[in-house]
Amino acid sequence: MNQIIDFFQYLLNSEEIIRTGGLVLITLIIFVENGIFFGFFLPGDYLLFLSGVFAGTKLLNVPLWLLLSCIFGAAVLGSATGYLTGYYFGARIKNRPDSLFFKQKYIDNTRDAFLRYGNSALIISRFLPIVRTFAPLLAGLIHMPAPFFMLYNVIGGAIWVLTLVGGGFYFGEKFPWIVDYVQYIILFFLAITTFTVIKGYLNARKQKPAEKVSE
Repeated sequence: MNQIIDFFQYLLNSEEIIRTGGLVLITLIIFVENGIFFGFFLPGDYLLFLSGVFAGTKLLNVPLWLLLSCIFGAAVLGSATGYLTGYYFGARIKNRPDSLFFKQKYIDNTRDAFLRYGNSALIISRFLPIVRTFAPLLAGLIHMPAPFFMLYNVIGGAIWVLTLVGGGFYFGEKFPWIVDYVQYIILFFLAITTFTVIKGYLNARKQKPAEKVSE
């Protein structure tokens, strides 16, 4: 049991992932987090930013172009996998009972994002934890045309990766001392994540009574 707990703690520790797993593990985690429904808990935003920071300080000794290419490819292919899963197995997912790694409210919250932002939700969702994982699944479930999905998938993936990895690389290269404050960077991203998720949840709760009244 302790080994399982240690394993999950390792997966949630972005700094340890980068130091020990390198580019291969970073790429794998981004792939899973972007489209495999049980990967929603994995680090996303701050893993990208910190990988850029570590590359900028040369603690992660890979060229920026290779880091960007691998993470971008993982993000796009991961979302495409989620889309195909939703497209072909959507009914099973929709009727799946709640469990430790899946709750129907994740699908509901993602659907609310689609209703609010339209197809551009696929771009906006890149910056929304949990929604980022389930947006491709929902796009497949509602049978969004594949060309439209891939267009938004590529655009969203490019913006997400360039912003976070590129920004992290810049800070790591210009301010190498930033690696001494990794824990504060993680806390910053976690605070933003928590605020975003709670705000989205509260907005969804407010909208549902209004929809019932209008009916």
